[in-house]
Parts: sequence; C-alpha cells; structure tokens
Amino acid sequence: MENIKNIIFDYGNVIFEINFKITQEAFSQLGISDIDAFFAHKGHNSLFDDLEMSKISRNQFRDGIRAAANNPSLSDEQIDAAWNSLLIGVSKGNHDVLLEAKAKYRTFLLSNSNEIHYDWIVNHIQEQFGISNYDDLFEKAYFSQHMGLRKPNLNIFEQVIKDNNLDPAETLFIDDSPQHLAGAKKAGLHTLLMDKHPEQLREFLETNAIL
Repeated sequence: MENIKNIIFDYGNVIFEINFKITQEAFSQLGISDIDAFFAHKGHNSLFDDLEMSKISRNQFRDGIRAAANNPSLSDEQIDAAWNSLLIGVSKGNHDVLLEAKAKYRTFLLSNSNEIHYDWIVNHIQEQFGISNYDDLFEKAYFSQHMGLRKPNLNIFEQVIKDNNLDPAETLFIDDSPQHLAGAKKAGLHTLLMDKHPEQLREFLETNAIL
C-alpha cells in the first residue's frame, strides 16, 4: 500500500479471535433476557462501555450483571467465566505476521478492552507463547481501559496520533467493526475493514499489498 508508514491494528477478530455468540449464550444462561439488545457486536448496554473506559470497577460491572440477570446470588467466578467466554485466543502464526509488519512499518495496537479481559489475555499469551506483554510486537499497545477512552470516539485516535507524532495521511487503521473505521476516518486515517477470520491475517495483509 503506497505512502503508508504506520499501521494501527485492532485486536479482537483481527489478531485475536473472539466470539460474541458464545458470550450471548453464556449471559442468557445467567438469566439475562433480550440478549441482542444487551450485548452484541454492533451495540450493547452502557455497562460494557463504562467498564472499557474504567468508569466503573470490575466489581461494579459484576453487580451490573447481577442486576441485569435479576440474580444477586451470581458469583464473581460465574460472571467472569461468562464474560471471558468471548475470548478464543490468538490465531496461529499471527505473532510472526505482526513482527514482519513491525519490520516494515511503525505498528501500534489499539483495542477496546477491560480489566477482566486484559488479565485473561495476558495470562493466555504468557502461557501459550511465552510473551509477557505486547511490547515486543508493537511500538506501543493501547488499551481503552488504560486511556479512559474507547473507539469509535475521535479522541482515542487523536491521542494515539499525538502521542506518536503520526501523520494521519501516512497511517492505516485496521479493524473488523465498521463503526470504528468511521471514527478513524474522522481523524484522517486510512482504513481497512478486516473481513476475514483472524487465521487469515497474513492473507488479508498480502491481498491489500501491506506485506
């Protein structure tokens, strides 16, 4: 891809597989009704946004799930298991793909995440890949709960651009959510919709002349 010097990668369903349907079923099993309105890929209860921006603690989030399920006896472990069922894992070979991209571009990670998922993911990459964090795979990794911001809001993109002195005209953002791409475009970034399974990340980047 011509004139691109920097790439900002989303995490979920770009590098790391997630599955919303599994989590919808898990929340339904806890007693939450109207699950499509409560939690889905393109929209969800404000509880999730608040957790991703650290406006509420993990304990307040769990209490919110208990309230939504109308079941105050749900344990922290039951709630965390349902919430973490979203997380499948890093697709095979994707860390090698990221290192190849890093050798060619300045690369960054920008993910809407939260404390509960972050802890699970860090444990996953430590156990499965011997990686303590993402410092070796990107110039810098950004997570919404550390920033107090989330995609698709313009300010999260502006902060990444400012922090790293990026030229938006030379920067590509890759995400699987059209609404997040819309926010990135407002910041002047080039965008690509990840429309393949994370296992096909290499193919996706090669098809788009990135690798």
